[in-house]
Amino acid sequence: MNLPPLILASASPRRSELLHQLGLEFQVFAGDAEEIQPEHLTPHETCQINAYRKARVVAKRFPDALVLGADTVVCLGTQLYGKPANREVAYQILSALQGRRHEVITGVCLIHLRGHRQQVLAESTDVQFHPLTAEQLKEYLALVNPLDKAGAYAIQEHGDMIVERIEGSYSNVVGLPVEKVRAVLEGWNTAR
Repeated sequence: MNLPPLILASASPRRSELLHQLGLEFQVFAGDAEEIQPEHLTPHETCQINAYRKARVVAKRFPDALVLGADTVVCLGTQLYGKPANREVAYQILSALQGRRHEVITGVCLIHLRGHRQQVLAESTDVQFHPLTAEQLKEYLALVNPLDKAGAYAIQEHGDMIVERIEGSYSNVVGLPVEKVRAVLEGWNTAR
């Protein structure tokens, strides 16, 4: 792909790994945009606006770069779960999700300020958790650091202990829908 210099506006090692899988060269520069959760927005809109805010902060510093920002939330009905504040909150989130189906939504924003271009999208994946006992939840939390993960879990880290099945993009649950990102980046080349 013939792209401007690419910057990932995220400190997430999982997003870096996923972007590397696309064979892209990029730099990482995480901006400090505060995540917001306005009640009047849908979960998809919330992820998209937060991805935009993260990308925009970095794009202002690097206007010649193509900046990719992303934001992931876990949604159970109308309840949104981001990163838990502490282990107790992580346990409460996993307790709420156990035995239930929820949605993992990732918003992605690509901005190239110098080229006056941007594209925002959201991807959704349904995840079904196993019914879990308190002991199983504690065992999972002993193996995984839940504090930097939306919904307090990582499907790629002992996910088989808690996840029964998924419908949709696995990489989306990890933190970046690589299939959609690849398609957008390929389209970015042709739409100049």
